Amino acid sequence: MIVYQKTKDEFINDVRNNIIEFEVDEKVRTILHKKTPQSEFSAWRNSMLYMRNVLDDERIPSDVKVAIEYRLPMSNKRVDIIISGKDEDEKDNAVIIELKQWQKVEKVDTKDAIVKTVLGHGYHETTHPSYQAWSYARLLYDYNEDIRRHDIKLEPCAYLHNYILDDDDDLLAPCYRYYVDRAPVFTRFDTQKLADFIAKYIKKGNADVLYHIENGKILPSKSLQDSMASLLKGNKEFTLIDDQKVIYEKAIVIATDVSEDKKVYIIHGGPGTGKSVLAINLLVAILNKGLNTIYVTKNQAPREVYRKKLTNGKYRKAYVDNLFKGSGSFYDADDDTFDCIITDEAHRLNEKSGLFKNLGENQVKEIIKAAKTSIFFIDDHQQVTTGDIGSTDEIKRWARYHHAKVYEDTLSSQFRCSGSDSYLSWLDNVLEINDQGIADFDHDYDIRIFDTPEEVRDIIYQKNTINNKSRMVAGYCWEWISEGKNDPSVYDIVIDDFKASWNLGSTNTWAIDDDSIKEIGCIHTAQGLEFDYVGVIIGEDMRYEDGHIVTDFFKRARTDQSIKGLRGMYREDKEKALALADKIIKNTYRTLLTRGIKGCYVYCVDKGLSDYLKACLKDHYDDII
Repeated sequence: MIVYQKTKDEFINDVRNNIIEFEVDEKVRTILHKKTPQSEFSAWRNSMLYMRNVLDDERIPSDVKVAIEYRLPMSNKRVDIIISGKDEDEKDNAVIIELKQWQKVEKVDTKDAIVKTVLGHGYHETTHPSYQAWSYARLLYDYNEDIRRHDIKLEPCAYLHNYILDDDDDLLAPCYRYYVDRAPVFTRFDTQKLADFIAKYIKKGNADVLYHIENGKILPSKSLQDSMASLLKGNKEFTLIDDQKVIYEKAIVIATDVSEDKKVYIIHGGPGTGKSVLAINLLVAILNKGLNTIYVTKNQAPREVYRKKLTNGKYRKAYVDNLFKGSGSFYDADDDTFDCIITDEAHRLNEKSGLFKNLGENQVKEIIKAAKTSIFFIDDHQQVTTGDIGSTDEIKRWARYHHAKVYEDTLSSQFRCSGSDSYLSWLDNVLEINDQGIADFDHDYDIRIFDTPEEVRDIIYQKNTINNKSRMVAGYCWEWISEGKNDPSVYDIVIDDFKASWNLGSTNTWAIDDDSIKEIGCIHTAQGLEFDYVGVIIGEDMRYEDGHIVTDFFKRARTDQSIKGLRGMYREDKEKALALADKIIKNTYRTLLTRGIKGCYVYCVDKGLSDYLKACLKDHYDDII
């Protein structure tokens, strides 16, 4: 999605007439539905003056296309500038330019592609500008099928127009040579050099290049479950960008620290921010450092999916089983048994372990005790059962108990929901989880509200024929009939003429099984996993009444263990029980409604909720349908 695109001459005129920042701001509001911070508005004004000087070169044709603020596919990240056209051999090219206002950096030679510079208030670590430009080009190449089919060459670079190089400047330190060679960096007095770089690849205009970048067929993001075997073989399946890369490098340094101190690293991230991708990449990287490292989740479904993918990839079952553990595996572990334990979905950790919840004391405490370094990936808004105790405060409490040094960071890059971080904010607003959320969101995420569950089923069936990566899920408002747990002919979910079965109890890999499209999953089989498209049935446990979202845990199935103990709590402390139930139900649907990479289709049993959601979608809904 390109915010601004004009010819070189039109761009130069917009800058000369001092309207360029207003032009871009208007497009950001109308196309991306975002308000521009003053700092970004000022940056456009300053940077575009320098870009005008660069492009005001007769070797760069007047009809070449200039694009500003191109949003990368399946991401919330934006490329600053793209100059597109043909070279002297009639080859299609696009020069990708990352603009920076920076004036100085400090090298961080203990981490790959990381520098320290002034960001906001004070010095912070971030990716080297050459790495950022290179990684954006990689993502664009990976996702846009037309770029590969039409053999469009992407040439990334960085332009730090306020930066004055010193002798032996850290910006060009040898540790960054790999990325600088692939994405040259230009500074204050390099106007001519940058013009030379652009002119080398852009000799004549060709509007088709930018058209293919803007309108090319976008492939879904790589599935973590499909990439597991390749990752463990050391292949680079995912290009980590921005905060992902910074946190990844920091985690490796923390885990490989040889000091005797215990260390706890808390990594926050909402749905789709790449927590699991980062966790698995860290597992591989730390294992390759020769450290005893394992991956842990409370939820069995992701572990079983990864195990199946890896054993199909010819890894020995015993090896795989030793890499992936349940969160209840450490109640009797000795201190520092492992160099590093990486806990994904840490919000799902329980207090007690074992089938009857009678083993151990506290899973958070036991994990920290068992590891020299504990890395927790957490989203405090994904606690979905009464037994979930893995909060940020709980982790910090036991870190203090073990005298561990605590580190904490947040992932913000969005890769699910078509990269729409505004969709997640909108969802929090609509579900009344966070009143700071927005009332509108990007138009390129396919969400629709249907009037019947049959319509949801039909479109999910259709999408699933593409690659078996679409599924239906539902709130746990229907009993899981015991005699039908392994019999798909027994229908647990009945809504008028619609009939379906919960996922069979005979498999823990419902998310990837060939014939499981016929079954409906719940929070326990979907959390921690993702699909291209997800269909969601919202039961009577969430309704819309008197202008507000209403939750009702009495409409949950009695076989639902996620609300165990709530009825007893309700008898003793009604307000406390209702508050906890409200949190669990809203978090459950928030999680289910964010499982889709490209789209989400919804049916609500409560017509009032259906009408409310349709009204909240406003113009977005009209555009989609």
